[in-house]
Amino acid sequence: MALCRTAKSDQTGAAFGLPQLFAPLRVCADWSCLKMRNMPLPGWIIALLLVALMATPASDAAAKKAVPSSQAQVQLSFAPLVKQAAPAVVNIYTRRVVEQVVRSPLFDDPFFRRFFGDRFGGNGLRRRERQNSLGSGVLVSADGMIVTNHHVIAGADEITVALSDRREFDATLVLDDESTDLAVLEIQTEGEKLPFLKLRDSDSLEVGDLVLAIGNPFNVGQTVTSGIVSALARTGIGVSDFQFFIQTDAAINPGNSGGALITMDGRLVGINTAIYSQTGGSHGIGFAVPSSMVRAVLASAKSGLHHVKRPWFGAATQTVTADIAASLEMKRPQGVMIRSLYQDGPADRAGMEVGDVVVAIDGHDVASPKALKFRLGTRMIGKNARIDVWRGGEIKGLTLNLVAAPETPPRNITQLRGRQPLAGAKVANLSPALAEELGLDVLSSGVIVLDVDPRGLARRFRFRKGDVVLGVNKARVNLVSDLVAVMKKPATGWRITLRRGGKVHTIRISE
Repeated sequence: MALCRTAKSDQTGAAFGLPQLFAPLRVCADWSCLKMRNMPLPGWIIALLLVALMATPASDAAAKKAVPSSQAQVQLSFAPLVKQAAPAVVNIYTRRVVEQVVRSPLFDDPFFRRFFGDRFGGNGLRRRERQNSLGSGVLVSADGMIVTNHHVIAGADEITVALSDRREFDATLVLDDESTDLAVLEIQTEGEKLPFLKLRDSDSLEVGDLVLAIGNPFNVGQTVTSGIVSALARTGIGVSDFQFFIQTDAAINPGNSGGALITMDGRLVGINTAIYSQTGGSHGIGFAVPSSMVRAVLASAKSGLHHVKRPWFGAATQTVTADIAASLEMKRPQGVMIRSLYQDGPADRAGMEVGDVVVAIDGHDVASPKALKFRLGTRMIGKNARIDVWRGGEIKGLTLNLVAAPETPPRNITQLRGRQPLAGAKVANLSPALAEELGLDVLSSGVIVLDVDPRGLARRFRFRKGDVVLGVNKARVNLVSDLVAVMKKPATGWRITLRRGGKVHTIRISE
């Protein structure tokens, strides 16, 4: 007779994480026990597996583990990649002096200042404070050119770059591009060649690709985190005007801004810029500026420009919805539809028409006006781009000449003064270049308010940055000179017509 023992649940089922239905199964020394129970074929298989598991001691499994004998066997280590890329990532420290005026709020009241000026209160007590901040940067050339974020160095009086070997250099700001949240710095290396990262085409990325983020989070020192590309072409983040971010789940925290996002070939594919967080820490949702935009900003910096000039499309567009796609007999919603053209602008000269749908630029799909702006922003002025448009039920290829937006009329930035409602407002003529820069409609015209002095009358009457003055007292305003002239005329009151947020408003002010 076969000797059998009953396997208790805490020794078999529980030990191996099996369901309780296997708990009363008998483990036998030979086959007789199984035969007597007349178990079907699946039961035989399960029983054999259990016997094998219990017959193999834990020590045997441990004995099979071995130390890898070669680097090739360590398949999940990023160490060689980090050794190659990390020296090109630097720490950036900035300092600035902020002057604060301590005075009674009464003296800043516009009504009080209108009658008494600065006779009371003087300039108040001035207090100077030094503010420090930190971030990261990436060496992109052997001669010391560095890319970082605009918000890392914004307003800095001094910029210091610390290399991975702890050497420090004073940095010079070469180009600052707020619209992309990128900045280019330069350090003097006295002819020494520094390690740097080559750029990889960000359009070659795919969702799921492995990436590493390198930076200096919380000023704890250089740190490497790993993750994957979670999404591409993210818009609506609100960080910059050119929103087309790479999203990654690699941990990015304060101090990582301006650091490198690299691929498994050790090349730079993005500049870490922002995170989505409700606490300030990483929640696995980080965003990086694609290298295609970094390349365009670098090209401007290397050519000696202090600001980036980008190609101008010369047309206002809107996203194609399902209803629009159906009306145009498109199989699915795609591209952006042209709703207005600037006369003799690039799109007009390329042969585009109102109602055309731009579906691709140089072979890259265009899904939204922001995607169109990004694709044009990564192209170089003086060259051509192929534009695919949907017209009359078919795709038509057009050639767009890439030119900069014209500064016509000249901006003529003016600070308005005197005893009139717009005193304290800084205004300028709207041109295609300024409209493009501010993200306004391509056909916008008039005089735009660039800034409002918090102590001026314009603030008291609630004029805002971005207001476009169209007329004063029934006189049309096209230029800053028109506005200055009409505001100097004696009047018992003012009736100012302006455009704000796409709507036209009229403000009446009595003397």
